[in-house]
Amino acid sequence: MLHLRLITPADRTTEVVRLVERTVGTTHLAVVPGAALHPAGDLVMCDVAREAGDELIDALRGLGIDECGSIAVENIDLSLSQRADEAEREAPGEGADAVIWEQLADASHEESTLSVTYIAFLSLATMIAACGVVLDNAILIVGAMAVGPEFGPLAGVCTGLVQRAPKLLWRSLVALVMGFTAAMAITVGFSFLMAWLGQFDVAQLEAARPNTSFIYQPDTFSLVVAVLAGIAGMLSLTSSKSGALVGVAISVTTVPAAANAAVAFSFQEYRQAWGSAEQLLLNLLGIALAGTLTLVVQKILWSRRHRVPRTG
Repeated sequence: MLHLRLITPADRTTEVVRLVERTVGTTHLAVVPGAALHPAGDLVMCDVAREAGDELIDALRGLGIDECGSIAVENIDLSLSQRADEAEREAPGEGADAVIWEQLADASHEESTLSVTYIAFLSLATMIAACGVVLDNAILIVGAMAVGPEFGPLAGVCTGLVQRAPKLLWRSLVALVMGFTAAMAITVGFSFLMAWLGQFDVAQLEAARPNTSFIYQPDTFSLVVAVLAGIAGMLSLTSSKSGALVGVAISVTTVPAAANAAVAFSFQEYRQAWGSAEQLLLNLLGIALAGTLTLVVQKILWSRRHRVPRTG
């Protein structure tokens, strides 16, 4: 269930209440006249089944409530109410399959913003992965994958394409390109430092690395895994199964490939650097393509669901 908290001008409250009452899957409607001060208006609250949430939010935006008032949406983790159970049964479709597009766009916007924190996490992940590739340590590689925040901008790219949001698309592309550029540059400096301290050596990079050699040797499975990860990642976002993102993060080699390219470049091992760059681009492309197609399919399937108007 979702909880909606609305601020509506007094002359629009009746219209909003009627809209909520007409929407299948809503319950727990409450109105507090004159409760809002900035902006001035009434406070309207209701709960709505997730599968009916996108329809209601779209209708509220159609009334201009987001411009003259406010629309706030929260996830309800626990609701002990027979009426809430009935509302979920009345709403068509399954909540796990529903996509709240405004919520997805907002999350993608937040996660795809180029910030100091984003660059810091990506750089730290890449440096951890650099240690992993030099030591041929799979545990460090997995840890670096989990730390990397790059799926946020990738989700922003997919959402921007499907929702035709050029600003979100551009912001996400900038975060991806600038983020990886900065992280790889920092990792090159880190590699020089570790070599100066005697911790990194070209012999370690050129040695047989059974645990990490796949990072600079892209093949068909690289694309297959990236596509599957892209599908899983977008499904985890749209269904609010955020825990699945950890599994997605450790299934693709974006961060390790960037790290191997940076370390190889610092030791002038251009063959490995190029192979790692191919691996990186292949993974980014596969995830973006699969994520976009997943959203397209979800949008088509959900738009065809049967909508039953509420009577009474």
